[in-house]
Amino acid sequence: MSVRELRKDPLNIIIAGVGGQGNVFMSFLIGKVVMKSGYSVTIFDNYGASQRLGAVASHIKISKEHFNTSPLLHGGDADIIVGIEPVELLRNLTRFGNPEVIAIMNTRPVYPIGVISGELDYPNLNTVIQAIRRLSAQSWIIHATDEALKLGNPIYTNVILLGALLGSNSLPLEREILEAVLKEELPKAFDMNVAALHKGWNLARGQ
Repeated sequence: MSVRELRKDPLNIIIAGVGGQGNVFMSFLIGKVVMKSGYSVTIFDNYGASQRLGAVASHIKISKEHFNTSPLLHGGDADIIVGIEPVELLRNLTRFGNPEVIAIMNTRPVYPIGVISGELDYPNLNTVIQAIRRLSAQSWIIHATDEALKLGNPIYTNVILLGALLGSNSLPLEREILEAVLKEELPKAFDMNVAALHKGWNLARGQ
């Protein structure tokens, strides 16, 4: 299989969210699509807290070459950051971003225990969005959870964001390969996940 050019090699991606949002499964899907597309990939899932609602960030490195290197990214290393949760995206963007970084954000907050209990305040969402736009070279603000609910289940949020990632042209991957992976991994829910994938693709392309 011929390998299309990466805009940078290795290409470094972070999937940022909280426990229970499907970060790990999302990074797994990306890794499988990447390998089927002829690239090498390493993945590191970083858990800030083991319980549900704790921070989770998946670090992914993609290359045309076979490489033996840690997938763990350092400050300023990220090329693309996908945020399933807005504040977690901003947190990772502040630490791992650089002037060329691309950001894809889901707008639905997940409030940590401290906010739910009233001990902490959650930042104003518009302020978060403005900061993300200021700190990234390009940004896509996607109402992924809202669209997933229209499809009947918020579980489709991460697949919508995957579609947005591909639709943004940030990765040289074919949508058809991701569809094949979804059929392998989620055969019973394939039709709905493909619908979610197409929705994200269209949202990223402004359709």
